[in-house]
Amino acid sequence: MMMMNMFDKTKSGRMDLYGFSALWRFIQQWRNLFQQYDRDQSGCINCNELHQALSQMGYNLSPQFSQLLLSRYSQKATNPGIQLDRFIQICTLLQSMTEAFREKDTGMTGNARLNYEDFLMMSATRIL
Repeated sequence: MMMMNMFDKTKSGRMDLYGFSALWRFIQQWRNLFQQYDRDQSGCINCNELHQALSQMGYNLSPQFSQLLLSRYSQKATNPGIQLDRFIQICTLLQSMTEAFREKDTGMTGNARLNYEDFLMMSATRIL
């Protein structure tokens, strides 16, 4: 649903052919980036690799945030890692929330002023 919302420019709950094509291109880009950082071809990337991949995508996030993403989205195992489907989920979430934030950050300063309901509306329309 999150992926649909990202490319549903009319907010109708539907995606046209152009939106689907754009979504498909994004999925391919995310898969290629994932494979670039999954050097051992294990099907997982670790926290450091996740952080590097997100940095390459232009996200200036702290290592602590990358660790939070890893703990939230990894399979619970002795060596936690992010699999491709979870990586795409993270990328979708980040892109969607970044677009929502940019709508409020009209000066492109990296800061926005939101009230609580604006935050809830932004979250509900993007990720729910």
